[in-house]
Order: sequence, then C-alpha cells, then structure tokens
Amino acid sequence: MALKILVADDATFIRDMIKKQLRDRIPGVEIFDAADGARALALFRQNDIDLVLSDWEMPLMTGEEFLRNVRSSPNGAKTPFVMISSRGDRDHIVKAIHSGVSDYLSKPFSPDELLRKVSKQLRAIGKMPTASAPRAATQGIAAASIDVLTGGRAEAPAPKSAAANSSAALLTGSSPLVQKPVAVKTPPKAKAQLRFSDHRIFECTIREMSLQLMSCTFERTDKLPMLFEQTVVDIDMGEDKGLARVNAYVHSLTAGENRADSNIIKMVIRFVDNDADKFEVLSKFIAQM
Repeated sequence: MALKILVADDATFIRDMIKKQLRDRIPGVEIFDAADGARALALFRQNDIDLVLSDWEMPLMTGEEFLRNVRSSPNGAKTPFVMISSRGDRDHIVKAIHSGVSDYLSKPFSPDELLRKVSKQLRAIGKMPTASAPRAATQGIAAASIDVLTGGRAEAPAPKSAAANSSAALLTGSSPLVQKPVAVKTPPKAKAQLRFSDHRIFECTIREMSLQLMSCTFERTDKLPMLFEQTVVDIDMGEDKGLARVNAYVHSLTAGENRADSNIIKMVIRFVDNDADKFEVLSKFIAQM
C-alpha cells in the first residue's frame, strides 16, 4: 500500500516545493495537497493519511484548528502531524506542541531538514520506506524549485491560485482576471529582514512594494541569495507595531550600480502567501507609506 502524505499550505510555491522533494526521495509516495485547513480536513477524512505536513497560518481554517479536528477524528489521534511555520519563537512552538503537533518545521527550511522531519515521523509509526538517492545538496531548495516554478522554461511565471487573486481583488478593488500589481514607492528608511534556510539573514531597505512583490537593496556579501531560493520576509511595520512575516522567494538579483565592484545589490522578492489576512496587513503598510 502506497504511503499517503497530506500537505496543507496556502502558498502554492511551498506546496509544490514540498511535493517535489518528497516525490524525489520517497519512492511510490502518494501526496494530497490543500490550500487551506478546511480542504485539508476534507482530504484527511476521505483518505487514510499516514502523515500530515501543515502550515500554521492558513485562511478559512488555521493549522491549529485543523490539528484539533484531526486529533478528534477516529483515525487521527496518533497520525504524525508536523507543523510548518515562519514563526520560530519558543512560545509559539510550545503552544503548538501542547495543541498536539508531533514536530515542527520552521520556514524557510532546506530539503534535508524537510526529509529529516518526515523520516523521523515515518520511522516512529514503522512506515519509513527505502529512500531513493537524494539530489545534490548544493542544489538546495532554489534549484529544486526551478522546475516546479518554470517547468523547465526560464521565463514561465509561477502559478497563482484563484484564491490568491480573489483575496487581492477584495483589497485592491480590481478584477482577479485583469489584476496587475501596482508598485507603491515607500520611504527610503522602510526596513525588512530576509531569513534563509541556512540561517543567513539580510537586512535590507525597501524601495517599492505591492501586494505581490517587494523591491529592496542590501549590502553585497560573499554569499548572495540564489534565484528561486525560499525566504521569510520580516517587515518592520514601524511605530512599535512589530513585524509582519511573509513567505516569499527570490525573483531577481541585479547590481545596484553600473560597475563590477558595486557594493549594493538590488533584489526583487515575490510573495507566495495566499492569505487574505496577510494581504490586509500589507495593504495597510503600503497605505501608510
């Protein structure tokens, strides 16, 4: 019988990346995926799921609500449930553990981290299959995600779900069929922090922002981000309002000056969350600029 894994995350990019990594490394795995907790719960009830990988912040039904429903199901009391979240603070993790999660995975994460967590939970229930040969470690999530996003064509855009278009349309007043991101210039002192899976952190200055992307600059370093690399963006909301966390990937990198020794790098980050609440937070931030 095929191993069945359920992946729940409102970001298409994250779901596709996880599915590709699992299929590459776990022979014969059958994967179900959902963009929100409500649809994930329906899939869980309809199928004999062996392992759940779920985002914690999703529309319609949060990861915590989804977990509670899973744990109250006849076949879900002992099903391994791995929380995936861009929040790594101790209080958040402790709360999730008390809610009944089996383990947690902090965004951004590497393919090896993902497989370690999955393997640990499958071994615990005696269902760990013989793994296929892993991809080269140097490729990481960035290289593994290129095919997911482009299908082998360098200029193909990342897929965008109807839910994302609808949420953005409600906030912008535009039709989801004709919606185009309109960049809004922000003050030069608007700041954000980019976190990557290998614990690299880049402090950057926001140049422009829309509901779909952010253009920023940062100082050149020896180890630059890679195209398509997964990242979590912590946006400083200002005036003691804390941080807004958004999942994203590196869309483009260019030199900030027209010379080879430029010390400034321009980067465009494309957001991948399809959460109306996050769209609202970004809208308020942009409106205050």
